[in-house]
Amino acid sequence: MSKASNKRVYWAIASAALLTFIGILNETSMNVVYPQLGKQFGVPLSTVQWITTGYLLTVTIIMGTTAYLLRQFPARWLHLAAALAFIAGNLMGATAESFGVLLAGRVIQGIATGLSTPIMFQLIFADIPREKLGFMTGIAAMVISFAPALGPTYGGLVAASASWREIYWFLLPLACLALIGGQLFIRNQPFGNSAPFSSGALVLLALALSALIYAISLIGKGGFSVSFFLMAALGILLFLAFIYVNSHGKTQLVNLEIFQSKSIWLATLTYFGLQFVNIGLSVAVPVYAQYVLGSSSLIAGLILLPGSIVGAILAPISGTLADHFGYKKPLIFGASLFVAGLILLTLIQPLLTPLLFVLVHILIRAGFNLTFSNTISNATTLVTRKQSADVNSVFNMVQQFAGSLGVGLATALIAIFQKTGCGSLAVRTYQGGRLDFIVFLLTGILVLLMIIGNLKSQEEK
Repeated sequence: MSKASNKRVYWAIASAALLTFIGILNETSMNVVYPQLGKQFGVPLSTVQWITTGYLLTVTIIMGTTAYLLRQFPARWLHLAAALAFIAGNLMGATAESFGVLLAGRVIQGIATGLSTPIMFQLIFADIPREKLGFMTGIAAMVISFAPALGPTYGGLVAASASWREIYWFLLPLACLALIGGQLFIRNQPFGNSAPFSSGALVLLALALSALIYAISLIGKGGFSVSFFLMAALGILLFLAFIYVNSHGKTQLVNLEIFQSKSIWLATLTYFGLQFVNIGLSVAVPVYAQYVLGSSSLIAGLILLPGSIVGAILAPISGTLADHFGYKKPLIFGASLFVAGLILLTLIQPLLTPLLFVLVHILIRAGFNLTFSNTISNATTLVTRKQSADVNSVFNMVQQFAGSLGVGLATALIAIFQKTGCGSLAVRTYQGGRLDFIVFLLTGILVLLMIIGNLKSQEEK
């Protein structure tokens, strides 16, 4: 690769990364203004949370199409569609006069992020040499893990100095810059598809994920009711139908043959668990800080900033460590830090202050970023280059769905305690927050065990 070509590749990745960053930043930037939005539009917390859950759900569904789209269409034109969708949704959100319009704008923005994130990873997997793959995947992971953690800080700062609408306006110039950069530098050519698009599989996948997310939201309204179990069962049945149609039709939405490998299964579940906790905390912490600790939206957002910065610094370092020393040490050490932070968060909950929150979150984020990017880059080394598009699509889809579940469950558990618990609103929120922290801790322990099992399986092979 010539120097000029090499330069163009990095600028192309930067353009996709910028659009991905502002898209994911916008996922969680509204989390700190849930109380304000609830008052302004007259809707409860269980409804307000759909501006994040609906966004993430849309991202997940769109990502299910990208394995096909990246093979069929030039990444340049997909990036253009993503940038235009983000700008349109951004303008709708900034000018929304009703909750419905705000939610619709968020869904359109979700389409943009659902396209831009896999484009970023595909540019890396297609154009970056294997010896630099860990470092560049670490950079990409820094984008998709730093942005959601930084979102509440950004939202809190803007809401405190202006209004929540400026959260959208300030991102508009960056979206335009990403659009221009993508058209100038992205030149990847698609592999092509020998079979048509599987629209049936996409519809079933969308219905399945929507049903499961809606089931989680029902917890915040009526607890673990009959409606919850019926909707969850429907979601599972629809997902099984998706697997059947995807595997037995003339074409596949996603090549699920990659899951014939036990290591890919474990890596996917690990990726899910990490992002479930990461995004869940990004909404649980600001809500908890405001309702229980009496913090302002600014302080609630700033709590996550130091950990976000530490994680951003560690993300490319973790990839470099894997490039030089293998995946075992950074994965196990990172997961151990992750679990240690979650244990500490659960144990010291009665003593929590904004400062203690900051310190514990730094530990959690350090562990998360040592583990997150190395999980997907390790997985891509276990498949062929052509299958990397499927790993890319599946892993990005899984991490977004994990985020939507994390947000949905975290807010649902707090909402049900606020609705049915005893004591003041602060006490009821404390009780819901405690259950959130326990769920996150159990997930973290499972992540550590899956990483150990996956590495052992790879060593045996």
